[in-house]
Amino acid sequence: MATDTMAVELPDLSTHTPRPIAEETPEEKYERLLRRARSEDLSEISGIGCLYQSGVDRLGRPVVVFIGKWFPIGDIDLEKALLYLIKLLDPIVRGDYVIAYFHTLASSSNHPPFSWLREVYSVLPYKYKKNLKAFYIVHPTFWTKMMTWWFTTFMAPAIKAKVHSLPGVEFLYSVMARDQLEVPAFVTEYDMTINGLHYFQPDTSST
Repeated sequence: MATDTMAVELPDLSTHTPRPIAEETPEEKYERLLRRARSEDLSEISGIGCLYQSGVDRLGRPVVVFIGKWFPIGDIDLEKALLYLIKLLDPIVRGDYVIAYFHTLASSSNHPPFSWLREVYSVLPYKYKKNLKAFYIVHPTFWTKMMTWWFTTFMAPAIKAKVHSLPGVEFLYSVMARDQLEVPAFVTEYDMTINGLHYFQPDTSST
């Protein structure tokens, strides 16, 4: 007795195109980095002491301090440096804040590559830019002025008006009390050398 056979058509695997993997959104990337920042050991970066919060300004806004001379580009993992920055700043940037960057006695070995700065700026969400109310650069040099001009012209024009170059530490005292600003001794010693003994004048603006 003859039996009928049913032909089964198999798919042509040679023309099968795999479904593309969904690209990670900027928000998803930041959340992933934030989870890593909270879970990984970042003592290698925190121990350097180049980035920390130092009190508040006269409007009660947290002051984030960055010491350029203590940022050894060739000796640290820049990915971990980004993670530490996120770990420190994420709770701070939920409200208004200011940054004081001290370029005092920094050299080319402390200059972060522009590619890394661009990556940092692209990774950080809008709240970082929106809530940043001032970015002070103390003891600027030709390098900081050129980098500031390029960065705020082509990468971050929205923060251009927030960037202020200051020739000395004492210029910060109009916006924050002396006892709220903690900086290494070499910063104040250098400042007294080039600007005079301003530190021995009483701070009357807070009274």
